[in-house]
Amino acid sequence: MKIIFKQKIATSLGVVCSAVVLSAASLCVDRPARAQAFPDHEINLIVNYGAGGNTDVATRALGQGMEKVLGKPVVIQNKPGALGTLTPAYIARQKPDGYQVGVVTYSTVAIMPHLMDLTYTIKDFEFVAGYGRFRYGMVVAADSPYKNVADLVKAAKEGKGLFFGTTSAPNNLAVLELGRLTGGKFEQISYKSGAETVTALLSGNVSVIVQNPSDVIPHIQSGKLRMLASASPMRWPEYPDVLTMKEQGFDVEIDSWLGLAVPKGTAPGSVAILQNAVLKAMQDPALTARLNQLGVDPAALTGKAYLEILEKGYIEMGRAIKAANLPKISG
Repeated sequence: MKIIFKQKIATSLGVVCSAVVLSAASLCVDRPARAQAFPDHEINLIVNYGAGGNTDVATRALGQGMEKVLGKPVVIQNKPGALGTLTPAYIARQKPDGYQVGVVTYSTVAIMPHLMDLTYTIKDFEFVAGYGRFRYGMVVAADSPYKNVADLVKAAKEGKGLFFGTTSAPNNLAVLELGRLTGGKFEQISYKSGAETVTALLSGNVSVIVQNPSDVIPHIQSGKLRMLASASPMRWPEYPDVLTMKEQGFDVEIDSWLGLAVPKGTAPGSVAILQNAVLKAMQDPALTARLNQLGVDPAALTGKAYLEILEKGYIEMGRAIKAANLPKISG
C-alpha cells in the first residue's frame, strides 16, 4: 500500500508537471508576437520641391530635429515637379505604415485641386503637423525697367506677354490674379525649385518672379535683383520700406503653409509619435532661427490645427479662383 501510494503520488506529480509544461508551451505558441515599437527603422521624408530651395532647406532642418526625438534616421528625398503636386500624389499611394512622410503644403491641397486635375484629395492623408508659414516677394532683375508693380502692369497691358517663373500655386496665383485684375498679360514658365526660378530671372528667361526670402535675399544683397513688392499680407522685416502689393493699390496677397502628412489609414499611434517629434523639434531655438533665416515664419501646429487651416483655405481659394475665372494649368 505504501509503495502504491508513492506510485500514485509520482503519477500525479507527473500529470501536474506535464500540465504545467503543456501550459507553458501553449503560452509560447498562442501568445501573439509583441509588436515592434514605432519607429523601428529609418523614416523617409519626401520634399515636394527640388534640393536647395526654400522648402527643401527648411524641411531638412526639421528632419534633423525629428531625428533627435525619434532616435531613428530621417532620410530626406526630393520629388519635385507638377507645381509641387508629385509628392502628395506619391504619398497618397504609399503603405500607411508611418515610414513614408511627405511635405504636403497649403498650395498642393488648398489651391492646386482647383487649378489642376490631380490624383489625390485632402481626404487621402492623415496630417501630422504644421511647421511654417511662407513669405513671398515680387522680384525683378536689378537692371529691369520696372520700378514698381504699376510699371510691370503697364508693360503687361501693352501686350508684351511678360513671362514669369513659378514653382508652386501661390507664386503662380499671385501673378495670374494681378493679370486678371488689371488686364495685363502674363505667361508662366514652371520650374522645379526656387533656385531654378532665380536662375531664370538672372539669365533673362523670365521678367519677374514671386519667390521666398531665402531664394532671393542673397541676390538682392549682391545687387543682382530688386524687390518690387511684398506679395504677403505683411512687409518683409528685411526690407520694411518695400510696400506690399495691396499698399501699391493692387488687391493681391498670397499665403501658404508648410506641413507633413502620411497616407490615410496610418495608425493613430504612429501619427501621434510623428507629431510629437515635429512639435518637440520646433521647440529648439536653433531650428526656429534657421526657419526665420529662410523667410519661413515658424508655426508649430498639431495635425488637427493644420488640417483646419487647409480645409478653410480650400474653400476660400476655391471661391477666389472661381471668381477670378482662372484657367486650368498643366504641371
